[in-house]
Amino acid sequence: MARIAVLCGTGMNALADSAPSSITISSRESLRIDSPWGEVPAYLLRISMEDSASHEIAMIQRHHGEGVVTPPHRIEHRANVHAALSFDPEVVVSINSVGSMRPDLPPGHIALAKHTLDLTGRVWTFHDDNATHADMTDHFDSKLSNLVVDSLSGSQELVPHVVVAQMTGPQFETPAEITALMNMGADVVGMTLAAEAKLLAECDCRHIGLSVSSNWAAGQTPGDSTAEIDHHAVEGLASTVHGRLWTALTSCFSEFD
Repeated sequence: MARIAVLCGTGMNALADSAPSSITISSRESLRIDSPWGEVPAYLLRISMEDSASHEIAMIQRHHGEGVVTPPHRIEHRANVHAALSFDPEVVVSINSVGSMRPDLPPGHIALAKHTLDLTGRVWTFHDDNATHADMTDHFDSKLSNLVVDSLSGSQELVPHVVVAQMTGPQFETPAEITALMNMGADVVGMTLAAEAKLLAECDCRHIGLSVSSNWAAGQTPGDSTAEIDHHAVEGLASTVHGRLWTALTSCFSEFD
C-alpha cells in the first residue's frame, strides 16, 4: 500500500468529497496531528481504483484555523509540512491556486511546477540553530511530474514546467508587480508553494506542485487590463478542476505499485 500526502488550499475544501466514480473511498478518518508549531487537522482516505491495490491519501488544508481561514502570511508552513511527513508518504503533493501571466494558461487550466521564485523575504527552515543548506536546483520530482503529465496528456488544459512566484499576500499583486515578476521569468504567482518546497527540500522528500490557474494575474486579463480580481470567484473556479486533480494524484501511485 502506497501513501501520498496532499497540501491543499483555496477552492479545495471539497476535494476529498469529489472523487470520481472510478475511485472508491473505503474509509475516511479525521485526525489532528501534533507538531512543535501547533496542531494540524487532517483527513486520511483509504482508496481503491479499478485494477489497482488500495492506497492512502492524507489531506491537509493549509489554511486551517479555529473557525477561520488562516491568511497566507500567517500560515505556519512548518506545522503543515511536519504533519504531512508524519504520514510517512512516498510523495507530498502541493495544490495551490495561482494567478496566470501566460496566455496559454487561462483560468481553469492546471500547471505543473518546475521551479519557484520566492520574493517574500521570509525564512522557512527547520534548522534555525544549525545551518543546513538544501539544494533547490531540481527540487520538484521530475519522474513523478512526468507521470502527471502523461495522465493528463489527453487534456489541453495542462501546462508543464512553469515557474511559480510566491508573494506574501494577503492582497493580490499590482500590475506593476506582475510585470516585474514576468521580467524575472515567472509564469504564475501564488502565496504558498515556495515555502512548502523549501521545507520539503530540507527533508529530502519527493515533492510535486500542481498549480491551478484560478484567475488572470493583475493587468493580464485579455482585453481588460483593469479587470479586478475577486477572491470568491477564485475559490469557485478552483473547485471546478477537482476531477483532473484526482487524475493527477492517483497517477502517482503507478510509481509505487
